[in-house]
This record gives sequence, structure tokens and C-alpha cells, in this order.
Amino acid sequence: MMERALALDVGDKTIGIAVSDLLGMTAQGVETIRRTTMEADLNRLKELVAEYETTKLVVGYPRNMNGTEGPRCEFVKEFCGEVRKAIPEANIILWDERLSTVAATRSLIEADVSRRKRKKVVDKMAAVFILQGWLDSKM
Repeated sequence: MMERALALDVGDKTIGIAVSDLLGMTAQGVETIRRTTMEADLNRLKELVAEYETTKLVVGYPRNMNGTEGPRCEFVKEFCGEVRKAIPEANIILWDERLSTVAATRSLIEADVSRRKRKKVVDKMAAVFILQGWLDSKM
């Protein structure tokens, strides 16, 4: 049995969360954390790490389309620094997620999900795309 992995799509207002199955083959959306304070965000993340018994965190790393790192990458790196302090045993994997939100939005539109509902689940879906991309790269 493999260790599950949690994926994080870190934004200013939300953090989309997905988890892998025990075989490490598929990613499922878990929830969208509404961001309030760093402490509250990290506490919820600690709860999820405990619940899914994993220290493997695949974090979406939003490079620019040309592969360079912009301010969003700095934002994600700073967040990962806070995660490392709160969860020292975390194995953080930065995963190129350039098109995850675009792909998530497109799949929700194709599934005929209303715009209002899409806003609520797009971050969770983006985390699923991030994690599935990482899982597929391991096969």
C-alpha cells in the first residue's frame, strides 16, 4: 500500500484540496478551504494530513506560460515555508500547474455546471488536476 498524497491549489482566498486513493492511481476532490488566517488555514491542513494519514503534499506551482517564475510562485513558496514550520514532517512537492485551473474550468463547463457552482468547486477541481498530473507522471 502506498502513502496517499494531498494536493493543494493555493490561492489568495481559497485552497483547493484533493487526495489520492490508496493505490496512488486516482485523485478525488476533498474540499475548498476558505482562507481566513494563516493559523486557521494551517490548522485545517494539519487536520487533513492526520485524517488521510499522509505527509506527502503536492502543491500546485504556478509558473508563467514561458516557464519562468513570477510573483505567484513566490506566494506559493512563502506558503510552503509556513507549512514546513507547522508540519515539519511534510514532504512538499512543487508541481507545475500552469493549466490546472483552465482545465478544471473547462471540464466543469463541459459538465454544464452553472457559473455560480463552478466558482465554489473550481479550486478543488484544480487540485484534482494537479494531483492527477503528478500521479500520472509516476506511472
